Parts: sequence; C-alpha cells; structure tokens
Amino acid sequence: MPTPHNRAENGQIAKTVLMPGDPLRAKFIAETFLEHPVLFNDVRGMLGYTGTYGGRPVSVMGSGMGMPSIGIYSYELFSRYGVENIIRIGSAGSYTERAKVYDVVLATGAYSESSFARTMSGCTADTLAPSGELCAALRASAAKLGVPLVEGVIHSSDVFYRHDDRQDPAYWELLRDEKGWVAVEMESFALFHNAAVLGKRAACLVTISDSFVSHQETTPEERQTSFTAMMKVALGAEL
Repeated sequence: MPTPHNRAENGQIAKTVLMPGDPLRAKFIAETFLEHPVLFNDVRGMLGYTGTYGGRPVSVMGSGMGMPSIGIYSYELFSRYGVENIIRIGSAGSYTERAKVYDVVLATGAYSESSFARTMSGCTADTLAPSGELCAALRASAAKLGVPLVEGVIHSSDVFYRHDDRQDPAYWELLRDEKGWVAVEMESFALFHNAAVLGKRAACLVTISDSFVSHQETTPEERQTSFTAMMKVALGAEL
C-alpha cells in the first residue's frame, strides 16, 4: 500500500529495482531501455517506473542524494513492497588513477563515518558489504557485455563540501593511501545496511563522474544520460 513517500500499490514494483540517485536518470532508463514502462511514483518528484527488460520485470526509481534519502526509499521498497534486490547505479568521484572518468566501479564494500547504521539499528560497523550473489550477477553481466569493472571499497560520505581544507595531505588522499578506497559517493553504506537488517540483497555500481586526481568532470546532462554502460550491466544481471 502507499507510504508517505511512494504512491505505488502492492504488485506495481518488481522484485528487482535499479536505483539511480537522480530521478531524471530513472526516467531516462525507463524510456530508453524498458518495454512498456509504467510510472508508479511521482511523490516529491521521485520518479519510479516498472517495465520489462529481456522479458523480465524490473523497476527503476530515484533515491535522491545522501544516506537519509536512500535510507527511506530503500527501507520502504524492501519492507513494504516485497522488493528483494536493489542495485544502486550512481555516480562517484575517483580517489585513484585506476578509476578514470566514465569507468564503472563495482563496490566490494562501503566505508562511512556516518551515524546512520548506529542510529538505525545499533550497528557499529564502519564498513558494510554488498550481496555476494548480486555482485556475481553484475560481474557476469559486465563480462558478457565486455564492460571492464574496477572493483574496490568505496567511501560513503555524509559531506559533499568540506569546509576545512587545512589537512595535508587532503582527507581523500588519507582514505586512498591508508585505507585503499577507490571512490566517494553518498548512499551505498545506508543501502547495504538496510539490506542486511531486512534480509534482502543490495549492490552498487557507480560510474566515475569526476576525479580528485585528474580534476576531470562530467556535466549534469552527461551524468543523466550518458552512463549507459553501467545501466546495461545492471539491467543485464540475471537474478
């Protein structure tokens, strides 16, 4: 039944949901790749669609930015709508030369300083893992499509703008050099947490949209419509 954030009725959302942060990216995916997409949500402009891909039902819905936002939407999808699999398909900033702009990264874990998990369930871990089954399906899809994947732990940050620049080396360099993290985004830690506490499956693919190393950047339009390799890998995962 509907929630305060989702007007969908039971049965309107598939067991597998792809979640970009940007609802306009969800619209692009639905209109470009899905057969017979049907809009199931537009509350607060957070667009969600269900259609088929290769004969399989699949839904795509925006998550918004940050852990509180994806925390709400993913929890409702898992707990209220019977969703079993959520694959985040987002953008990320690269911490390393081995993850260049437009490369696709498969998260093998998500590290965060956030209090999300502790506040939500009492979980004190600072690094959470995705579903091994989902990651295997994404690797198989990428191999079939010939899309190379960069794999590694990513940093899920609560902070987009860091006001304190006094650290030398920079905070991202510490995380890269001391921890080995490959990229930064703002959602996966909360998604992995919700999947774990609810007995569901979650994974994360991100496309590098900008680099702390090369200082290259993509435009908002490119982030919305041109990260198609990541989209096809997620859609092609056989679950």
